[in-house]
Amino acid sequence: MRILGVKYGLWISMILGFMVLGKVYGIGANWGTQATHPLPPNIVVKLLKDNGIQKVKLFDADSEILNALSGSGIEVMVGIPNEMLWSLANSLGAAEKWVEKNVSSHVSSNSVDIKYVAVGNEPFLSQLNGTFLSTTFPALQNIQAALIKAGLGNRVKVTIPLNADVYQSSSEKPSTGDFRQDIRDLMVSIVKFLNDNGGAFTVNIYPFISLYNDPNFPADYAFFDGYSSPIDDNGKIYNNVFDANHDTLLSALQKNGFPNMSIIIGEIGWPTDGDNNANLKAAQRFNQGFMTHISGGKGTPMRPGPIDAYLFSLIDEDAKSIQPGNFERHWGIYYFDGTPKYNLSLRANNGGGLVPASGVRYLARQWCVLSPSASLDDPQLADSVGYACSHADCTSLGHGTSCADLDARGNVSYAFNSYYQENDQQSSACKFPNLSMITNADPSPPGGTCKFKIMIQASSPSSHKNNAFTTKPVNVMFLVMVSLLLSVL
Repeated sequence: MRILGVKYGLWISMILGFMVLGKVYGIGANWGTQATHPLPPNIVVKLLKDNGIQKVKLFDADSEILNALSGSGIEVMVGIPNEMLWSLANSLGAAEKWVEKNVSSHVSSNSVDIKYVAVGNEPFLSQLNGTFLSTTFPALQNIQAALIKAGLGNRVKVTIPLNADVYQSSSEKPSTGDFRQDIRDLMVSIVKFLNDNGGAFTVNIYPFISLYNDPNFPADYAFFDGYSSPIDDNGKIYNNVFDANHDTLLSALQKNGFPNMSIIIGEIGWPTDGDNNANLKAAQRFNQGFMTHISGGKGTPMRPGPIDAYLFSLIDEDAKSIQPGNFERHWGIYYFDGTPKYNLSLRANNGGGLVPASGVRYLARQWCVLSPSASLDDPQLADSVGYACSHADCTSLGHGTSCADLDARGNVSYAFNSYYQENDQQSSACKFPNLSMITNADPSPPGGTCKFKIMIQASSPSSHKNNAFTTKPVNVMFLVMVSLLLSVL
């Protein structure tokens, strides 16, 4: 999943209807699969079609998902996780086997319309301390060679999704942009290779992260509906950070001899929970603002024209790493069950909102809560809450979250229920000693944003559970216990 800004999952492109030289330009959405109970692929494919989605991008090449996409007419970008870069960089044979298994076989016999291979994901992120600097480019070269050998060189293109920290500027003006000094030569070599082979420069831009990391960042500059102090860069006016970031990249490309390089915005979006700035109102404001901003095809000050971009993300993922922040599990425009979070129009030609997933099957309408007879002074309470939140998702608890207004008993009930639901409502998952009970009454506060979920029946729960909670739960436990203690006091 995401480690210090790195995201893993599936990317879904939702078409706006721009066609330029045969290329479809449109809005996309990353659809991640690191969830304890992912929606079945056939339901997701139908969701894509119901929303007019014509492209899908995967961070891996999951055969179950590719099979579901067979004959769908949806364009596909398969992905290669960072962990595989070393083997692919050091063996052309390994690259050829990967292409044969994950590209050629599906293109030829499974009618999957694969258009791109994404080699790695944000491999040069500065926080990764150079882990993938020596393997990414050789892996890219070997995958390209394998595609050519398979006769797919003209049909399937390569790219590398990169974090926006691979370039920088010496001032607030985009025209001063250039590639990061420590990787400048490597970046120029990669860009030349992509350009020579018809690939695109894929970059992930996150105004939310700018606001999250810097308390002095001007909030309105992160959105698209007006900023009181726009930046004037030699007559080019910037009133939002997306345009400025995008054109900083363009300046870097121009300075190094690639003024016409194709750019794909691989990830852009706004989370809805887990932080004071992550909520439904802000996410709707940002995502709809972005849609309006790009829907006219005017582009940015330095590059007029349509923008090819992918929202992050399609569906919430309750098993993502929370190392960057608790908001990491809440980027979806849909909740975990395919229910739209807010009104959002993705298509330029109609104002309709998101179509929900259909055919979703839920577990029984029952919840695990703190028993009315249980005492908040019970010596086992703290350990029980800590255990529940270290094995389930409690990122909606704490200051500035959707469930911030819960009292102490509500916090405990939320933690217990999260553990209970993510363990498929097994009776043994609601047996916190002398503390818990199962109820048929929905404990969600009326009229608010805090929802005690009922889990869905997953596509392959056993296969996903093994990889589920690989995160460090200390942040969540701390928030829960602080909230509980403050409420008691």
